[in-house]
Amino acid sequence: MNRAQMLIARFDFVEYGFCRRLNRGTAAKPLRLLLRVASRLGDGPVWYLLVVALPLYYGTAALRTSLTMAGTGLAGVLLYKWLKGSLERERPFIRHPGIDLAMPPLDRYSFPSGHTMHAVAFTWLAMAAYPQLGWVLIPLASLIAVSRVALGLHYPSDVLAGGAIGAMLALVAQSIV
Repeated sequence: MNRAQMLIARFDFVEYGFCRRLNRGTAAKPLRLLLRVASRLGDGPVWYLLVVALPLYYGTAALRTSLTMAGTGLAGVLLYKWLKGSLERERPFIRHPGIDLAMPPLDRYSFPSGHTMHAVAFTWLAMAAYPQLGWVLIPLASLIAVSRVALGLHYPSDVLAGGAIGAMLALVAQSIV
């Protein structure tokens, strides 16, 4: 086990109690359904729709934002896949029998949360150009982030790291274009 994995193991232990409480809160079927829908939307469909819808609604001026979002999304996928493969942090439901899996994960490892990374990056970029979208994008991104922990798929630090990486990617993208 390398140093990063040892540090992650310590975080796992510290975060377990919070993960378990949040996970137990999803026993109510309507809440679990809402969180599952949010998580599925975060798989990509809502962001693909946003990338396509911006130029359709706002015209060619939005094409630059959409292309920036698409490029940022691609960079994000490459970065988070590399991080997940390098760090190999097991998901909470795998590591802790007290956490129930509420829906199947897209891959094995949890750090960082790619769902949260993309939610933050796309929300940031879309709102930079179209701040009026914030009333829907901020709650959606927040719900996606919470859903990942509540459904037993991520630790809070996975989500925080994913959000930080998403913000960093958005800032880099904005500085380039």
